[in-house]
Parts: sequence; structure tokens; C-alpha cells
Amino acid sequence: MSREHWERESSNWAVWARRPDFDAYWTYSQAFFELLPSPGRRTLEVGCGEGRVSRDLVKRGHRVTGVDVSQTLIRLAKDADEQSSYIRADAAALPLASESFDLVVFYNSLMDIDDMELSVHEAARVLRHGGAMCACVTHPIADAGRYESEDSDARFIIEGTYLGERRWFASNIERDGTRMNFAGWAYPLEGYFGTLERAGFVIQAVREPSSGEAGDDKRWSRIPLFLMWRAVKP
Repeated sequence: MSREHWERESSNWAVWARRPDFDAYWTYSQAFFELLPSPGRRTLEVGCGEGRVSRDLVKRGHRVTGVDVSQTLIRLAKDADEQSSYIRADAAALPLASESFDLVVFYNSLMDIDDMELSVHEAARVLRHGGAMCACVTHPIADAGRYESEDSDARFIIEGTYLGERRWFASNIERDGTRMNFAGWAYPLEGYFGTLERAGFVIQAVREPSSGEAGDDKRWSRIPLFLMWRAVKP
């Protein structure tokens, strides 16, 4: 389901992802990069999209391989970055050798992957022992509800339930004539951390950056928009 959606949206996403005034990446990504270990021999980004995170990893000294299921997004990533290797591949069946990477990165991609459980196990497989998996996802609380208005003191409302099985999430946003249709899976915290536990990871660090730390929308100083973590393969 997610695979087909992101291929359809690939052109819109390429425009959206490269506009600092459109996407929260430009205000929140620094908090994520601070979680990363120092560059090792090889870094893998899973769900690399058009490659903006991979390009920023290269700037920080990482030797990057990026994978994504969208052929269009892989082409765009290659066009923008000749230093790295980009491969069209399913996160749940990586065509990569076991224990061949020091770091695996999922930046806002785990919630877009249809088989999250198997994808996290694949990340564990390709990581060397002592390697790290660093991820950012839309915060499970943010996915569970909405603010009733754009006022800074607006109430945050959860309709239905936060708990339970994963839910399909979709949101349509238009800015400056560009429409982006976001869609993916919403999980509770246990959905993510239970998967990490079963894959053998140990959590080292967790971050919930607010707009008080990055950005201007003060509503998110009360409820985090993103959840970030660093986990290690013992």
C-alpha cells in the first residue's frame, strides 16, 4: 500500500522535500544528526527518498548507500549525489550482505514501510555487532490526534484510541500551489520499541524535540511532532 502511494507522490515529494519553507526537516533534522555516532566505514539509509538525508550524511563524513522502493525517487537521488550508491530495494528484503554496515538510518521512513517488523530485522542483519540504528518517526501521540486550531493554546484532541494495532494515516497539505498527499502507518510507542526488542536492539538514546527547540509553531512545544532514537546491536 505505501509502496504504490509513494511512487505516485514521488514528483510532488521531490519538490516538497527540497523546499525549506515547506517541510519540518529543515528545523528538526539537527536534533537527529546529533544522535548519530561518528562516521564508520559504511552507512545505510533505508527509505532514502530523493536523497536529502543521504546528502547531509555525506556532508558529515559518511560513506552512504541509500535504498528506496520508488524508482523515481532513486533516480532523483542519484542525479543529486554522485558520491553515494543508490539502490531500488524493499526494506524488508535488502540485497546487502550481513554485518556490512556500521550505521543504519531510517529518517521518517519506518512509518511508510508496509512490513516494519521485517524491515527492522533486516536492519539488524546488515549491521555489524556494535553498530547503531538511528531513526526518526512522526511521534505516535501526534499521529493519534490533532490540534483543534492553529492557535498556540489550542487543545490537542485524540479521537478514538491511541492504543491497539497500527492504523493507516493520510493527510493532504497544499502550500504555494504544491499539493502533497502524505500517507503511511501510525503505531503506538510499543509498536516501535517492541519491534526493536524482538530484533535484538538495545535503546541508547531517545529524543522528542519540540518546536521550542527547533521551529516557530509553538503548539509543538507542548506535544512533540517527532520521536527519534539511537539503538545498538549488541
